[in-house]
Amino acid sequence: MKKNKKSNGGVLRFIGRYTAGHRHWLVLAVLAVLVSTTASFLIPQVIRFTVDLVLGSETEGAPPYMLAALDALGGRDSLRANLIWCAGAVVVLSVGGGLFTFASRLCIATGTERFCRDLRERLYGHIQKLPFQWHVENKTGDIIQRCTSDLDVVRNFVSAQLLEVIRTVILIGVALGLMFSMNVTLSLISLAFIPLIGAYSTVFYFLVGKRFLAADEAEGELTINVQENLTGVRVVRAFGREHYELDRFDKYNNGFANLWLKLGRTLSIYWGTGDIATGFQIFTIVVAGAIFAVNGTITLGEFLVFVSYNQSLAWPIRALGRVLSEMSKTGVSTGRLQEILDAEEEPAEPNATKPDLHCDIRFDNVTFSYDKLDVLKDLNFTVPAGSTFGILGATGSGKSTITYLLNRLYDLQPGFGSIWFGDTEIREIDRQYLRRNVGLVLQEPFLYSKTIEENIAIADQVQRDDCRSETADFEIDRRRVRRAAGIAAVDDAISEFTKGYDTVVGERGVTLSGGQKQRVAIARTLMLEAPVMVFDDSMSAVDLETDAKIRAALKEGTGASTVILISHRINTLMAADNIMVLEDGRVADIGTHAELIRRPGPYKRIYDMQSEAAADAGQSLEEIAAGGADGAANTPEGGGV
Repeated sequence: MKKNKKSNGGVLRFIGRYTAGHRHWLVLAVLAVLVSTTASFLIPQVIRFTVDLVLGSETEGAPPYMLAALDALGGRDSLRANLIWCAGAVVVLSVGGGLFTFASRLCIATGTERFCRDLRERLYGHIQKLPFQWHVENKTGDIIQRCTSDLDVVRNFVSAQLLEVIRTVILIGVALGLMFSMNVTLSLISLAFIPLIGAYSTVFYFLVGKRFLAADEAEGELTINVQENLTGVRVVRAFGREHYELDRFDKYNNGFANLWLKLGRTLSIYWGTGDIATGFQIFTIVVAGAIFAVNGTITLGEFLVFVSYNQSLAWPIRALGRVLSEMSKTGVSTGRLQEILDAEEEPAEPNATKPDLHCDIRFDNVTFSYDKLDVLKDLNFTVPAGSTFGILGATGSGKSTITYLLNRLYDLQPGFGSIWFGDTEIREIDRQYLRRNVGLVLQEPFLYSKTIEENIAIADQVQRDDCRSETADFEIDRRRVRRAAGIAAVDDAISEFTKGYDTVVGERGVTLSGGQKQRVAIARTLMLEAPVMVFDDSMSAVDLETDAKIRAALKEGTGASTVILISHRINTLMAADNIMVLEDGRVADIGTHAELIRRPGPYKRIYDMQSEAAADAGQSLEEIAAGGADGAANTPEGGGV
């Protein structure tokens, strides 16, 4: 992913950009904070009024509004006899301030959760539209960590710290204004500590950000390790790698914990030193204010109010450091989220066409590379409409790349050839339309943690515009599901399960055997009834007898569809109308099975090798291709649910 630089401005811009539609909650929260802050500053003024003008007799230098309030309330003697009014004013202001504080928290919490809900939807929707190459280049665990942990950091900042930033600005502005109105000298003494604390907080801001980034990236690595271990649990068990995986996890876990401990030590130093600095500021103001009060420079009430405001000033300055440290962490998280949001989606295609794909497929001088490594080189061949076309080749010869190009998971670069469906170049065809009409079954199929029926019916739900779960539609779907499962030779196996088609497969289909997963994936693709169906070594885990049954059923059940079979087993391909042999990304030979075995070449060489292996088992490839009775015994499929 493209790395983004974090900054305060970046955090605020990120929040401002993605809170659109929910900003009224933030505005209401700010207004509530303003009212609650005003109430908190009025309480010391009530105390000053009570001490200087009610209990005392100080009138010289008293603000005119206090003198006016004294007269309006019946004078000093009346208030001395009814001090309950002064106490009641403090209670009313305290309760009112508390209610508006509650309102501010409620508004900010509501706005934050709705902002995060929309941001999750934006992230998830954006990831769905990113090109296949992006998913290849980025690890699943890291993506999950960004969309969960990093988003939680942003949520915590918006819900807890963002309001404090606004409250801090209000507190500092109001407190300094009132303090300077009472005594300039004491105000300057208090103000002198602000640059020191600000500079100190800034240094730790950058230090905390750097260490949080390291800890956040370590959490991503830890998540990747856990995700790989859980999805690869079969391999872990099969090779007895439990101790190795535990040691590997301990390495990542200890590294992650140590980085957070390092961050914790940094924050401890910051908070401890900050408390000392803040305490020294309060001590200085109390001592200086007491001297001024003794000398008569300020009244006792002014002294009490000044100390109160100084504490109110010291707290937000102190909190500002915390906000900066949290903003530093949030800057890291918003940068990592923005990297996902900045990734370019597959481009829109407003002028794309949706032609009938029951037509010839033609590759013209196709060349394709992965990171400057040529995989396909000047590839030229044609797949006639409605035919069965076989592709044979060694690992790395480019077989799977052909399927990716047919689905436009990768696009050809200009000048590197073209792929045609009839008279339409593939880049002119709507990408989503193409993928719905070119069914693809991979060697390693992915199954959802749903019932078998739901896994097979997913393709049908995607293709239909109306996915309402009405009873009639459900029954029709079930019949189509069973028909597809029958063609894929998995209906009998499913019927043997206790719950049949309602059997819930484990995550990624872990409770099914490899062959069963492949056959369920084949059935799912058959539900599309697509004009073109590509089977990319998708019967590699299926026993030979089942392989023959599936091929026979495919020939009858796919109708006018063009079928492309990719396999390393000649018996899977020998009944195809045409077979292409790939070597190093080039067409080494092409023809029918009968033509290819009559002339020297890679096909004949592979045929001889596999024939010899079949002969050792007492069969010929032709018998295996026809579904000989002993086929299943030669390559057992394995366990099931």
